[in-house]
Amino acid sequence: MTELKIAADIVTRENEKRATAHAADYDALGANLARRNIDIEAITVQASKFFVAVPSWGVGTGGTRFARFPGTGEPRGIFDKLDDCSVINQLTSATPNVSLHIPWDKEDPKKLKAHANALGLGFDAMNSNTFSDAPDQKHSYKYGSLSHADAATRSQAVDHNIECIEIGNALGSKALTVWVGDGSNFPGQSNFTRSFERYLAGMAEIYKALPDDWRLFSEHKMYEPAFYSTVVQDWGTNYLIANTLGEKAFCLVDLGHHAPNTNIEMIVARLIQFGKLGGFHFNDSKYGDDDLDAGSIDPYRLFLVFNELVDAEYRGVKAFHPAHMIDQSHNVTDPIESLISSANEIRRAYAQALLVDRKALDGFQQDNDALMASDTLKRAYRTDVEPILAEARKRAGGAIDPVATYRASGYRAKVAGERPASKGGSGGII
Repeated sequence: MTELKIAADIVTRENEKRATAHAADYDALGANLARRNIDIEAITVQASKFFVAVPSWGVGTGGTRFARFPGTGEPRGIFDKLDDCSVINQLTSATPNVSLHIPWDKEDPKKLKAHANALGLGFDAMNSNTFSDAPDQKHSYKYGSLSHADAATRSQAVDHNIECIEIGNALGSKALTVWVGDGSNFPGQSNFTRSFERYLAGMAEIYKALPDDWRLFSEHKMYEPAFYSTVVQDWGTNYLIANTLGEKAFCLVDLGHHAPNTNIEMIVARLIQFGKLGGFHFNDSKYGDDDLDAGSIDPYRLFLVFNELVDAEYRGVKAFHPAHMIDQSHNVTDPIESLISSANEIRRAYAQALLVDRKALDGFQQDNDALMASDTLKRAYRTDVEPILAEARKRAGGAIDPVATYRASGYRAKVAGERPASKGGSGGII
């Protein structure tokens, strides 16, 4: 039996408060969609099967580049993190898997798996950390990791990634995400070509260690922590990496790692077209790499990304199964509330994309009818699919209004009384 961190009767009571209004909203939306020849039941079932992984690191308070202001009841370690992640899944019914970050989440895999199983959770992609130094490591990553000029430092980074694979394999994970902070702050500080050659050689060693049924995700980032150049700076370089390494290597797209006016949905389309879209780190940004809550700045862009994903499903693209993960920094909100909200916004964008009239859109595109093609997308986007999302949650035992139910449960106050207060003062990276 799954261990529930919020009592089931609290969820039931909160749902009963909203049941009548929800039923009326669902019926009204169903009638509206029926006039468009869309079956609300089919959309509800399809939306309920869409899941997104939550990051273990996301349930703690993040930090700005200047300071970190901890919240109350912050997790003390990976077991507390899993408890918090289980609350998100209990209320949203959309986040059954957790993405771990090593060495921060390093523990006995048997104990981790047993705790996760008790909470009804599984494990998604593993994440290595060669962008900061662990207390006991011999060589520093201050000047890079997989692309470092020193062979011993590169070897250490390779060994760490292989260790992440081994831990993940014991947990049932099937992918490794590699993001490096390697780059330079000054012109001439490093040789662009030699740095990339060293990076590719290191990634090739990691790739060889992958089990047959695993995938390797490389992640690009325009800037930060290096502000002049980064070794994996854009999707083109990312594609070169995946193409060079082999069929188990794919590109991971982080929505925050782009310049403000970048056409991310077109990048997604290109990677789908050439079979190298591995998955996503969902978040949002205003200026670049802000890691804000998904859909908090530009929900239409999130919808347009999902329009490409649903289009690929509609066309039956071969072997199309991108990984969906959240990657956010929560500096001024309760992290659990932000992750609940983001999980719902991501599923919302998917449900909206399911409403796009694909046949009509194709016809307008063939006729070069720009206005009607755009309006076809907007009609789907403007549809309030909240009743569908609420129904999907309710049917799976989740909450009609998950944030309100979370607040009514008193979970944050409860864990604040159990977990020692965190100290602030240290800086962080968004």
